Amino acid sequence: MELITGLIDFILHVDTHLIEIIRDYGSWTYLVLFMIIFSETGFVVTPFLPGDSLLFVIGALGASGALNFKLSLLLLIIAAIGGNTLNYFIGRMLGHKILAMKNSRLIKKEYLHKTQAFYKKHGGKAIILSRFLPIIRTFAPFVAGLGRMKFMKFCLFNMIGGTAWVLLFMFAGYFFGNFEPVKNNFTYVIFGIIFVSVLPTVIPYIRSRFK
Repeated sequence: MELITGLIDFILHVDTHLIEIIRDYGSWTYLVLFMIIFSETGFVVTPFLPGDSLLFVIGALGASGALNFKLSLLLLIIAAIGGNTLNYFIGRMLGHKILAMKNSRLIKKEYLHKTQAFYKKHGGKAIILSRFLPIIRTFAPFVAGLGRMKFMKFCLFNMIGGTAWVLLFMFAGYFFGNFEPVKNNFTYVIFGIIFVSVLPTVIPYIRSRFK
């Protein structure tokens, strides 16, 4: 419970915690950020890690000079693409064994089934589109590997999606994150980013419940 509370606090106050990390770890901060983004898309057991909001805050701190924006941009694009690639191979090599397991507290079968439905609907483009959908973006490369998508085809969609995702949120933070209304209400901005991110996955669920 303490771990969950701490994680929620980190997500909702990611700007404050990131400043503390920069202060305490200096240049090692780039490795910390790399590992968070890499893990968020690289392992099916870590869909809860911050993604969109973290990239936005990194962009804002890059604009203020607290972080090297260009270095962060390059490292996190590599992390996003590399994480998805690892997840693809995990799905390819272990996917069927994981599906055969009973539902666990670490891997929810419902997430896999929702992602499979999303993948079936959008085909290879799901790798790009899923980048902008929390939880689904963590499971999409796993499902692509499980479904034996051709690796070169996956790589193309992965590079487009990973690059677009990092560029969009980091540049949004770079240009808008230091406006006074945004800086003074950062927690609400984080809430807004999370809300807008999950909306596309929540709406179909609500529709299905009404049907």
